[in-house]
Amino acid sequence: MSRLSYLIKRAAKMDYRAMLKTANMLHKKTGKSRVWLMADMAKCAAKYNAGYVDYKIAQMYRLTDAQRATQITRGISNSIVARMNDKKFWHFFDNKTEFNALFADQVKRDWLDFTAADKAQFAKFIEGRGDIICKPVDGSSGQGILKCTPEDYKDPDALYDRLKAAGIGIVEDKVIQHEAIAALCPTSVNTIRVATLLGDKQEGIVYAYIRIGNGKVMDNVDCGGMAAPVDLDTGVISSVGANKAGDVYEIHPMTGKRIPGTQIPYWEDVKAMCLAAMRVVPQVRFVAWDVAITPDGPVFIEGNSFPSHAIPQFAAHFPDGIGILPRFEAFIDL
Repeated sequence: MSRLSYLIKRAAKMDYRAMLKTANMLHKKTGKSRVWLMADMAKCAAKYNAGYVDYKIAQMYRLTDAQRATQITRGISNSIVARMNDKKFWHFFDNKTEFNALFADQVKRDWLDFTAADKAQFAKFIEGRGDIICKPVDGSSGQGILKCTPEDYKDPDALYDRLKAAGIGIVEDKVIQHEAIAALCPTSVNTIRVATLLGDKQEGIVYAYIRIGNGKVMDNVDCGGMAAPVDLDTGVISSVGANKAGDVYEIHPMTGKRIPGTQIPYWEDVKAMCLAAMRVVPQVRFVAWDVAITPDGPVFIEGNSFPSHAIPQFAAHFPDGIGILPRFEAFIDL
C-alpha cells in the first residue's frame, strides 16, 4: 500500500466526533487551540498509529516527535499482537475455563464450569463455601464480573438462575490477597500485570505494573482503578499510581498508603511463574499475565492474548517523555 493510500484509509477510519470531544477536553486543560489539537491528533494518527485515547493518555500534545516515536500506540500494539500471537490459539486465554484448566497449577483455586453445570452441581459447589467470583467465559476489562457471598447461597436455585441470566460462564473461589497488597486498597484484589514476550532477539518480561482499585471490586483501569510500574529487578513499586483520567496518586486516596516504594511480596516467584507459563502455548508469544499475591504466594487470575496497551502509556510514569516502546525493541524488530 502506498503512503498516500494508507493516509486516505487512516483518515476514513478516524472517529472525528470523539476526536473533537477530546480536543475540547484538552483545550480546557492545556489552553491549546481546538484546531491545533485536532490537527495534531490527525498527525499522530497518521504518523504514529495513535488513536485519540493514546493521544490523551500519553499526553502526546506535550511531546516532541522523537518522544512520540517511543510510545506504544494502539496501532503498534495491535501489530505486535497480530505478528506474535497466532489467533488459532487465543482460545486458551480468552476462554476462562480453558485457561483455568491449562494453568491449574498456577491458578490454585477451586472453580466450576458454570456453562456445563446444572443446579444440583452448582448447589454442591457453593455448599459451605465462602465468597465466589462469577465471570463471563470470554469477558474482558472486568466487565460482567459479579461477587456472591454466603448470604446469596440461601436460595441456590434462584442464584443459579440469576447467574445464568447474567451470562456467567465460570464461578471460582475469591482470591485472598497478601496483607501488604490489601493495604493499598482492600476493596479489590490488586493484581500485577506482567507482560512476557517470546521475542526474536530475546525472551522474558517486558514490563510489570500493579493495578490498584479505588473503591470498586475491580482493580481494572477501565473500572476506575489506577496502575503503577513495578521494578523488574526488585519488585518495588517505582512510581506513582495513575489512571486513565490523568489523575496521579502518590498516596492512595482511600487508605492513605504511599504507593511508590511498596514491595511486592514473592516477587521472584511471580517472575518465575510467568516465565515458565509463557512457554506453555508458544504460538501465543506476547501475553499479559494478571497475577494476584496471596499469603502463600502468587496465583494467576488470567492471561491476556490481546494485552491492553493503555497501562504502559500513562504519561505520569514517563516524566522524560520517553515511552515503553524501546523495551519492546530489545525483544523484537518493529
